[in-house]
Amino acid sequence: MEKRDYEIILDDTEKIRAGDPANMYNKIFDLPEQMTKALKLAEVWKVGREDFADVKNIVLIGMGGSAIGGDLARSLLSGKLVIPFTTCRHYALPEYVDDETLVIASSYSGNTEEMLSALDDALQRKALIAAISTGGMLEDVARINDIPLMKIPGGLQPRAAIGYSVVPLLMFFEKIGLAEGMGDAIKATIERLAKDREKYIEDNATLSNPAKRLAGMIHGRIPIIYGGPPVTDVVALRWKGQFCENGKNLAYAGEFPEMTHNEYVGWSRAMEPLAEKLIAVFLRDAGDHPKIRRRMNIVKETIDRLGVEVVDLHTMGERPLERMFSLIQWGDFISYYLAILNGVDPTPVDAIESLKAQLMDVK
Repeated sequence: MEKRDYEIILDDTEKIRAGDPANMYNKIFDLPEQMTKALKLAEVWKVGREDFADVKNIVLIGMGGSAIGGDLARSLLSGKLVIPFTTCRHYALPEYVDDETLVIASSYSGNTEEMLSALDDALQRKALIAAISTGGMLEDVARINDIPLMKIPGGLQPRAAIGYSVVPLLMFFEKIGLAEGMGDAIKATIERLAKDREKYIEDNATLSNPAKRLAGMIHGRIPIIYGGPPVTDVVALRWKGQFCENGKNLAYAGEFPEMTHNEYVGWSRAMEPLAEKLIAVFLRDAGDHPKIRRRMNIVKETIDRLGVEVVDLHTMGERPLERMFSLIQWGDFISYYLAILNGVDPTPVDAIESLKAQLMDVK
């Protein structure tokens, strides 16, 4: 059997490495080590219950790769936390934030303008505040206002620092008495990721590499990724971001059951002429609600009848955090190989840097 075009490209390790001058591959491969370092740092973070007593709600402020860590933690802890937890991607905080609100400022660079604006809002309202960052202006504000800061290592793209975004956050909740067992769950997740990544390494031929195969299937198409609460809904959002930023490939994400109340109607015969340019990816979990599973099956049949290729992918592992990160790691590798197939460097995000420069010009 002759190799397909994408197999020829992805089976050439020299070509892969030549297309990745800033070595995004190693950043993705090293996720278990990153989470191990993050856990060690978080274990010595000097925060406790007495610092955040009587919290009535939680708001994490951040953007992009930093905010997604908050989304993942919120989704993971949705069945554990007894108080509301939201993520704020805005310059201003929700009106309900007050001196009994815990505001967590998460910014890898420490200089994200939306986060800094919302942080100033939190200070004005005398909220209880904690911070996670490599430094920047956030570190300065934390020092001046005596805000406990979890300082994480720099030198990465924010999206490649997902371990530093999630692990300290989960350990923080354990330390202040809002969640239990996070340390054990993180250790089990690290062990699984270290094992699973062997399937995705660049030396593995495409036929035996699930990440390369999926990248080949997605190449030249717009992937529409679906997940459901509480494990895969935010993972679908993460996949979308990684395909866009690493792969420079437009992607969309939706979640069940919400999509069956609006978006589902869009999967009509009007889409048949576009069928070859689309691919639907369903992220499934053993813990999916039975009715969500049924909805997924019905929607999958509808999309399949339109001639659009549909792929079912399943989480791996026992604990929810393991299962969540099993797909995150898989998606990161897929996005990397997608960049190689698209002939683009997976690291730079020139469009975002250009937008920031234009915003500065407006000022």
